[in-house]
Amino acid sequence: MSEIQGLKETHRALGNAPVSDGEGKSVVLRRTFAASVTEAWAACTDKVQLAKWFSEVEGDFEQGGSFQVKDNAAGEVLQCEAPITLKATWALGPEMTTELELRFTPDGENAILELEHSTPAVNLDEMVAEYGPGGTLGVAVGWELTLHMLGKHLSGETFDPVAWESTDEAKEYAQRASEAWGEVVQKAWGTSDEDIAAAVAFANSHFAPEEE
Repeated sequence: MSEIQGLKETHRALGNAPVSDGEGKSVVLRRTFAASVTEAWAACTDKVQLAKWFSEVEGDFEQGGSFQVKDNAAGEVLQCEAPITLKATWALGPEMTTELELRFTPDGENAILELEHSTPAVNLDEMVAEYGPGGTLGVAVGWELTLHMLGKHLSGETFDPVAWESTDEAKEYAQRASEAWGEVVQKAWGTSDEDIAAAVAFANSHFAPEEE
């Protein structure tokens, strides 16, 4: 699947998935992969495979298990129903525990993966009020890149996920994804053109920084 096709075939939305502590607000991504549900599940839960396309991970993806993504989030598995549903906390720090859910559905010989990342509503509302929607775009684009790397892996490509994030391919994909998410956020929240432009610029500064 080409880069442009992958962008076009990704469904993007904002949701209201609750978190364990109460109300939540979420980003939702859905994409079809040329792999079976079992293969897609294994790619997202097997630590050997994860290291090939995502990151090194310590821990176990099983009911009640815990994990640590290298230089990234830690979490506890809240629900594990292989190969259909994986739900876990996704903590980037002691003050920000979010929740991540992966839902796998067969579609003929393919697999549909829906990813939903939910943040406590009160926390997100405070951040948007103070800083604008840049953080929401940042989270969404980060997962968009993740699904793109998953697609590359499931299609048989071999690559270094850390090195790939600095490639022109990754930067262009991130820029296009930022623009797409800007449209989603503006339509859902009625955000001004100025604030959306600032949010897109914020996301691009992180995922597609200009070379000095």
